Amino acid sequence: MSAVQSRRPVIEFDGLGKVYAAGTAAEVVALAGVSARIYSGEFVAIVGPSGSGKSTLMNLIGCLDTPTSGRYLCDGVDVAELDATERAELRRQQIGFVFQGFHLLPRMTALDNVALPLTYVGVPRAKRRELAQATLKAVGLAERMKHRPSELSGGQQQRVAIARALINRPSILLADEPTGALDSQTGEEILALFEHLRMAGHTVILITHDPAVAEHADRTLHMRDGMLCEGLARKSA
Repeated sequence: MSAVQSRRPVIEFDGLGKVYAAGTAAEVVALAGVSARIYSGEFVAIVGPSGSGKSTLMNLIGCLDTPTSGRYLCDGVDVAELDATERAELRRQQIGFVFQGFHLLPRMTALDNVALPLTYVGVPRAKRRELAQATLKAVGLAERMKHRPSELSGGQQQRVAIARALINRPSILLADEPTGALDSQTGEEILALFEHLRMAGHTVILITHDPAVAEHADRTLHMRDGMLCEGLARKSA
């Protein structure tokens, strides 16, 4: 048994299926009974072309949608047993999201953008700023905290977005095409940051269409036509 497999699965799904417009002439099978385990502290890439089902799988992993069939456990919790409010709370506590578009508020500084999620859970202002400062330092932006998004490069904006995803200290970081809007050198820097976060104990799940980006992960799950197959581990855990 490998070092990774000796750890507990933080993401586990079995026979997961998603059908849109089920039972109608327009029925679309987006996922066809996929199964996998992702272990705590892994860096896993889910790679596939457009229409392969990877975005649907990402939405299910992120508790943004519910499956038509199958079972999904997030950190040991059966998501099917949760109502919408409980799913939102699980999302907030366990999952940080990073997207291709940075989704930063243009009138707010990097510090305020990162601190924003903490306002929704009642963290006092001084504590919010303290935590946001520490998180921005952790992603290499100690000198850019007071800058607005328009004053930052694309890579710096993505680092702000990553810091915002980390501010609630989730165990899972779910990144959807996070380097898609960046040049190749900046993309490499962001991928190196994900590797650093994995070494710090985060579970990183990267959604991408680019096999070269997926090469940075410990393990690759390949999607095609709503089905999943696992590639070989690319580096030791």
